[in-house]
Amino acid sequence: MTDEQLLRYSRHILLNEVGTDGQERFLAAHALVIGAGGLGSPVALYLGSAGVGRITLVDHDTVDETNLQRQIAHNLARVGQPKAESIRTAIAEINPDVTVTPVVARADAALLDELVPQADVVLDCCDNFTTRQAVNAACVKHKKPLVSGAAIRFDGQIAVYDPRDDTSPCYACVFPPTDEFEETRCATMGVFAPLVGIIGSMQAAEALKLLAPAGDPLAGRLLMLDGRAMEFNEMRVPRHPGCPVCGGGATHRG
Repeated sequence: MTDEQLLRYSRHILLNEVGTDGQERFLAAHALVIGAGGLGSPVALYLGSAGVGRITLVDHDTVDETNLQRQIAHNLARVGQPKAESIRTAIAEINPDVTVTPVVARADAALLDELVPQADVVLDCCDNFTTRQAVNAACVKHKKPLVSGAAIRFDGQIAVYDPRDDTSPCYACVFPPTDEFEETRCATMGVFAPLVGIIGSMQAAEALKLLAPAGDPLAGRLLMLDGRAMEFNEMRVPRHPGCPVCGGGATHRG
C-alpha cells in the first residue's frame, strides 16, 4: 500500500480482525453487485469507501426522482442517467482509486455466467424473485459466496449463501424456485427509506467480512428485521438435500 492508502484506510488497519493483510485483500478483491437501487446504493458506497479494488455494478434502470427518497447514491443532477453509471460517479467522488465497471443490462443467466466467475463475492441487491434465483444458480455453479438482501415496507432480511461450504444452504434451499411467489414492489407497497440503508449496510459488512476474512458470516442464518419495532429475528436455515440447485439432483454441477 502507498502512504496515502495507509492513511485513508488507517481505521481498518487498526482493527485486529482486518489489519494490513485484510485491507490488502480488499484492495485486490472484485465485488459483483446486482442492482444499483435502494440496497445497491449503500452496498456500493461502503465497498468503494472501504477500498474494494474492483466493483462491477449491474442494473438496467435509470435514475428517477422517486428513487431519491431512499437510493442515496443518486442525486437530482443524475436523474435520467443509468443507475450503474450514476453510482460509478458517486464512488469516484469518495474514492477515485476504485475501478467501477457499470453494466447497463438485466442480469440474465448468460450475463451472470460471464460475470460471476470473475468475482470474489456477489451481492444480490435486486428487487425481483426471478433475478434472485438466477444469481443464486450462477453462484452455486461457480462456487462464489452470495450476500443476499431484501427490503419492502418496514421488513428486511439478509443472509449469506456460501457454496464453498458443503453445509451451507443456497437461496433456493430457503426460497424454492418452484414455489409460487407474489412479487411486491416498492412502487405499489412502499418502503421505509432507512430500511434499505440498514440492510444494504449489513450486506456490505458481510461481504467485507468474507473478503478479510473476519468474524462469523451469516451463512446458514436468515436474519430478519421488523423495522416497526426495530427487532431482529434469526432463523437457522439448513441445506436442503432435495434442493434442485445445490442438492444432489443439481444438473449443472461441473
